[in-house]
Amino acid sequence: MRQRILTKRICSLVLVLLSIMCVISSGNAQETIPLWEGKAPGSENWDYQEKTSSFPGGGSIVQNVVNPTITAYLPDPSMANGAAIIVCPGGAFRILSLDGEGKNVATWLNKQGFAAFVLKYRLLKTGDSESMPPPKALSEIKLSLKYANANPAPDNHELNNVIRLATCDGQQAIRLVRQNAEKWRIDSAKIGIMGFSAGGGVAVGTALLDDSGGYPDFVVSLYGPSMVDVHVPQNAPPLFIAVAANHKPVSMGCVALYSVWNEAGKSAELHVFSKGTGPFSMRSQGFPSDAWPDLFLKWIKGEGFIPK
Repeated sequence: MRQRILTKRICSLVLVLLSIMCVISSGNAQETIPLWEGKAPGSENWDYQEKTSSFPGGGSIVQNVVNPTITAYLPDPSMANGAAIIVCPGGAFRILSLDGEGKNVATWLNKQGFAAFVLKYRLLKTGDSESMPPPKALSEIKLSLKYANANPAPDNHELNNVIRLATCDGQQAIRLVRQNAEKWRIDSAKIGIMGFSAGGGVAVGTALLDDSGGYPDFVVSLYGPSMVDVHVPQNAPPLFIAVAANHKPVSMGCVALYSVWNEAGKSAELHVFSKGTGPFSMRSQGFPSDAWPDLFLKWIKGEGFIPK
């Protein structure tokens, strides 16, 4: 009799543990998917090796991306709101901050009920394209903005080509998520894109190309101005922008981007924080820019993409 009771208790405990493991595995589930079958179009001849290294401030960075991917971070099904966001890290098209502006953002989005997909898009080959100023020198650039294009090196052919390819990767990521919407329990009409710094330029760029399958339903740009001429499309999606005022000339580009969107009569929201240390991402710094996540949530609820 005691043996039967003990056996039942053990079986019950095993079932409980399995249930807990299922719950844990369902939240933040990760799957990395190549964006393209075979070599990515437009860079078939790239033969250099991708490199991942540790960032001085913590986390990892990647360089020389040739084969773009998305990594899926899925929320707990009990919290899922049906919306999805492609997350585009930044790094001046030379590196990608896969943790600070990738994984950490995706994890936070999961907690809010979003499915998140971190995009690893194509980059400039490190060591080449020295005509493009390094990230630290961007603050010294005087931009002459036309059509809200804040490209820091408008005559750099290689940079412009990478911007085009990275934007194609962004649209392909949207297509891929939309095609797998049922698998990932996503509403195919609630797929947006969020970019940081150069990733913001990628995010905005996806809304400027005419492709219904790869078109975002909303765009979020964190300190990421457009890197191409902005001719606001008729079906332009709602746009959310946040930047620190002292992050120049990026802040100038963000204001210009908001202005053309607003002048076209399209939905746009802009927050220029009085203080912030450039790329604020998810880090709490004790500055006004710390408020952007809450402002983003209020905005996306107001746009009707998730319940209020």
